[in-house]
Amino acid sequence: MAKLRIGGTWVGVIELELENWTVPMLREEVAKRSNAPRPDSINLISAGKVLKDGDGSQKLSQLGIRDNSKILASRVSVDEGKSLKQELMAEEERSRRLARVKAAATALSKRHVDGSLPVEDFNIELENQGGQKVQLGTETDQRAVMMGLMLHENAKNLLRRQLYKDALEVLTMGEEAFSLCDPKVLEFIDNVPILQIDMVWCYFLLRDISWLSVAGIRLEKAREGLERCHGKDFSRVRLLQAGCQPELALHMRLELLEGVVAYHNGQFDKSKMALTSAQAKFSQLQVPDEALSHVMSMGFKERDARRALRLNNQDIVRAVDFLFEEKAKRAQKREDDIRHRKEIMELKQYGVTPLKKAVSLEKLKELVAIGFEKKLAAEALRRNENDFQKALDDLTNPETNSAIQLDIESRKRKREERAANARIEELVSMGFERSRVVAAVQVDETMEQTMSRLLSDDLPPLPTVEANSNGNPAASEPNNVSASTNDTAEGTSTAADEEQERDVEMEDELARDIGSADALSDYDIEVTKEGEAIQEYLTLLASTDSKEAQSSG
Repeated sequence: MAKLRIGGTWVGVIELELENWTVPMLREEVAKRSNAPRPDSINLISAGKVLKDGDGSQKLSQLGIRDNSKILASRVSVDEGKSLKQELMAEEERSRRLARVKAAATALSKRHVDGSLPVEDFNIELENQGGQKVQLGTETDQRAVMMGLMLHENAKNLLRRQLYKDALEVLTMGEEAFSLCDPKVLEFIDNVPILQIDMVWCYFLLRDISWLSVAGIRLEKAREGLERCHGKDFSRVRLLQAGCQPELALHMRLELLEGVVAYHNGQFDKSKMALTSAQAKFSQLQVPDEALSHVMSMGFKERDARRALRLNNQDIVRAVDFLFEEKAKRAQKREDDIRHRKEIMELKQYGVTPLKKAVSLEKLKELVAIGFEKKLAAEALRRNENDFQKALDDLTNPETNSAIQLDIESRKRKREERAANARIEELVSMGFERSRVVAAVQVDETMEQTMSRLLSDDLPPLPTVEANSNGNPAASEPNNVSASTNDTAEGTSTAADEEQERDVEMEDELARDIGSADALSDYDIEVTKEGEAIQEYLTLLASTDSKEAQSSG
């Protein structure tokens, strides 16, 4: 028998068997001894943690409770108990959602880096600020960077919705993802320093002073990273962005946070220097009403006009040029997205390789340019795991070429049979007689054409029937639906299987976050909160200076 020392609403010792007792049992015993109206009016706390009932099966020993452990019991009203339960349920739901975010980001980054055939109608690729595709290190590095970027974008969306605690959790996941990448690769991108700044910004918005020591280290790393990527005088980033000044708001936020950290560490001179510099940048970012009105008069929305002026140092001409360039880029992106969707739909027709990779479009184009028929070349690449030379050998060998053609025709017939069977079942479910539907369905026509002929009675003759041995009529052509294997490649999963394995809702949310971002999203900061914070801490500094002057006087 073990002894538990109970304090709070009832004081005493309870002897029990830790291996047999559960939290509900202990709660009920404490409630009985303290004359509480019901067990759920008692809260039990051990080692600073609220003991939860869970499913009621966990024993006290499994929860880390030992002989002579202290348990604090407090009484709450039924309403308070319900409120606590709701809070716990909300926290569990939040934890589940965060786990889904991480799992979805992991799945998306894996599929879109390792050459797998996308199950979606889009492909996620890494691009630099100029919009060109980039290859960062190994496949592992690419996956880590892509996952980090997706989580960072999701966190910024949470920040905009003022869900600061959730945003910080997702930013932490993003930091973990980036940590899986070769540090030398990360030196070439500014995403990690920006993520560090966003994490400290979350600390500030949550008013979590306990993170100050970590915040200082993060800000130092962020400044080093930005100077490495942007140049100390920002020359590198301005060259990349054709002279515009996208970094100003980001550096203002960095200096603000450096000032806040310095203030709480008692480094008032350092704090004042950082905050004064941040205030100067904040003033630079204020858009004059006249300039805003002028740009908006050309047909641009207020948010876009303000952003363009802010990024171009309030220069109206440069801001307008910038807006037209952005419009052209968006139009080009729409065209590229349409082309990518068509390419993905085309790839899905060819199936996947034995290792479940998509057929390489680049190598396919090379084989077609030589003179081989596209579907034939695609099948040769699919069979040979995208090995160009092996595919070419198969295509130039009459025997293997003929076998590939026969396989393509066989798979085509299976697809047509499945499509026809699916159409038959759909029409039968609408109330049409099965025998008439079987006679009506033709592979090379649409559902609308088939329905039109069914409704007009313009049908070919029904197939002849003869009695089988047990007296039932048997059609000379099959009219039932039978299961068939996926024709993409032996051993691959079907699209339905992929859908079941995916968290489609969360993956779509991450894809939307990425899709709505552009090369300047990280620098596009609405600076209202920053301005208020600068003023708040400059006022605190002024108050500190005043108190010091009075004490010295």
